[in-house]
Amino acid sequence: MTRRRSSYRSLAALQQDISACRACVEAGYPLESRPVRNERTGQRAYMYGQAPGIVEGEERRPWRGRAGKTLRRWLELDEDEFYASFYCASVTRCYPGRAASGRGDRTPTPREQELCAFWRTWELEIIRPQLIVPVGGLAIKRLLGISGLASCIGCRYELDGAAVIPLPHPSGASSWVNLPVNRDLTARADALVRTELAELGR
Repeated sequence: MTRRRSSYRSLAALQQDISACRACVEAGYPLESRPVRNERTGQRAYMYGQAPGIVEGEERRPWRGRAGKTLRRWLELDEDEFYASFYCASVTRCYPGRAASGRGDRTPTPREQELCAFWRTWELEIIRPQLIVPVGGLAIKRLLGISGLASCIGCRYELDGAAVIPLPHPSGASSWVNLPVNRDLTARADALVRTELAELGR
């Protein structure tokens, strides 16, 4: 049963309630997993994706599938470095199932996105990250209000004192990065993220 407190003082309490959340199921949405969770705390950077994929839903851990491997390759991080650097969250926290078209996963509905926004608000309040990396068009729009990857990939923004560097989604279902000009923008964004991470490590 979903529990949402009026306030949270610790990430442990927040994660406990996220792990048990069934708000979207209670609202009638056909989800195919329970919430994905972080196994670590203490990260100074926050990664914000769209929704878990099928592998993430099965393991209940973020960025475990092919897209996660691509993302780590872009950022030149091994698994340990990646999870030590980023607290990983997403617009919605459960695997939403396949898209009706059969290509890629279903995009969470606006209502599902709103139901999960509560968790992001408190994560950012507690963690106060110095770097935020929204991954993919939906996450970028929810966080920055920007539509269209070409207008923001390769750019650096600021939000409540944190550097924000958008990345395209590394999923094979997205063909955006296949264009040479977009690969160049992605490489620029990857370099910006690596620079910010290096600064955090100093």
